[in-house]
Amino acid sequence: MTQSPTSLANAPGVSVVVIAYNDAELVAAAVRSALTQGPAVKEVVAVDDCSGDGTAAVLDQLATTEPRLRVVRRKQNSGGCGTPRNDGIAAATAPYVMFLDSDDVLAPGAVPALLAAAEEHGTEVAVGRVVRRELPAGTDVRWMPGLYREAAVYETPEDEPGLLHDTLCVNKLYRRDFLTDRQLRFPDGRFVYEDFVFTARVYAETPRVAVVPELVYVWHVRRSAADVSLSLARKDVANWQARIAAHTEAVEAFGATGHKGLAAACRTKFVDYDLGLYLRELRVRDVGYRADWWRLTRDYLAGFQPAELAAAAAPARWLAHVVLAADQPRDLDRLAQLAADPARLIPPYATAGAAPVWAEDLADVPLDGLDALPAQRLPVTVDATLLAGRRGVLRLRVHELYGRLAASGAPARADVEFVPRDGEESVLTVTAPLRATRAGWAGQTLVPLARLAALGGRGTQVWDLRVRLDTASGPGVCTSLRARPPGLRRTAVPGSRYGVLLVQPYRTSSGSLSVRLASGVQGAFGVVRGKLRRLARTARSRRR
Repeated sequence: MTQSPTSLANAPGVSVVVIAYNDAELVAAAVRSALTQGPAVKEVVAVDDCSGDGTAAVLDQLATTEPRLRVVRRKQNSGGCGTPRNDGIAAATAPYVMFLDSDDVLAPGAVPALLAAAEEHGTEVAVGRVVRRELPAGTDVRWMPGLYREAAVYETPEDEPGLLHDTLCVNKLYRRDFLTDRQLRFPDGRFVYEDFVFTARVYAETPRVAVVPELVYVWHVRRSAADVSLSLARKDVANWQARIAAHTEAVEAFGATGHKGLAAACRTKFVDYDLGLYLRELRVRDVGYRADWWRLTRDYLAGFQPAELAAAAAPARWLAHVVLAADQPRDLDRLAQLAADPARLIPPYATAGAAPVWAEDLADVPLDGLDALPAQRLPVTVDATLLAGRRGVLRLRVHELYGRLAASGAPARADVEFVPRDGEESVLTVTAPLRATRAGWAGQTLVPLARLAALGGRGTQVWDLRVRLDTASGPGVCTSLRARPPGLRRTAVPGSRYGVLLVQPYRTSSGSLSVRLASGVQGAFGVVRGKLRRLARTARSRRR
């Protein structure tokens, strides 16, 4: 039934707090994404954190035509995101509050969906789905997808500790009197990962939480921007220090309210998620960073209870035990491969007695739980080499994993899918029959590179590779391929459609095999220009 204008005017509404600093080019899109949510948005409170560009002028211009927009100007820059959000809470007048960053947007229908769930179930918090949109490609990656598959209502976060994995504040609707009555605020000033602490403070008050499966927030990720977001600025070990500090405060927030179970779940979440996120990149950091990171991490993990480590999933808890057991950085490539998604455990495969362990000299780090992992979650390693020619040759080597693959059905063939970097569905599948070897299985297949380039169109395309190991009884493990030499170099081959085809198999930051194809003369020149730009950026950073 359609609501009358009078009932809409009297309906509970939302104050959307938009924080902005030096974002004149993007802030209008953020504000409009809130205003176009309809009558559910009673007002947009835009807090300008003393910008030095044209942000204030953009907001003022928008306010002249949109009566629901109010602009709050800070006279001094706060240095972070927490203080302007606190200003927004103080200025808000609607019964509910949401937060929006000036370089992101709310998904269409986000506010009505969250508001309807909060009102229907009488919850203090409602939360919905997020995607990370990689720009400029526009590829969407779901954030914490397991939490938002279906609608749910939790009487307390203790009923679903997995909520603690989603530390974002921007995909949540909060009842304003809940925030004000309990004096829930963000850390002020320059505090990195302030949303970790705020989310913990909110959940420590054990609100009722409604979960909606709808997409509510689009998080824009601009890795090539001059100033990347704090969550992406991980090249300085101070970022890791800040993350540990935020997690420490989050755990303390749960402890201060007597919720020891949530405090323990918060520590376990650190092992399940944060630890691996940084271990994937540790091998490419300099020696000083590695030493500092390792020391900080060991010191922090040393304060965890054994049960908190044991509650983490395998293989994430194995990573923590390796760091605790070794006083210096070691096995960085193995750790990075195991921290990848999907995880890969690369050789050597050591044992202590009959039990799998990390290494012969770290026999006190058992790979506990490996025997209980379902076949689809085994951290299997499949080595791959792509040799470019008129027809590419893909060579595969599947490593047996303590007998688990043979026990669940020996792989008979490998189906390798080529997935465009800006998409989710494969466009080409090649199959390699597998034969048994001394330490696993091996096989090879031809790859029609010219056809693959034609499927991607003119120009440059990047393809990620994933493999499914099929057994006689059906599909088995699905994982990515581990890039191995030779073949990791750029090769020019004849292209039947565009005359020339540049083929570059390469190793990603997580060690996986991907391939870049540049078809035609323009595509080839584009690859060269990109290489020159990367070299120039590297030279500039070294001069600094």
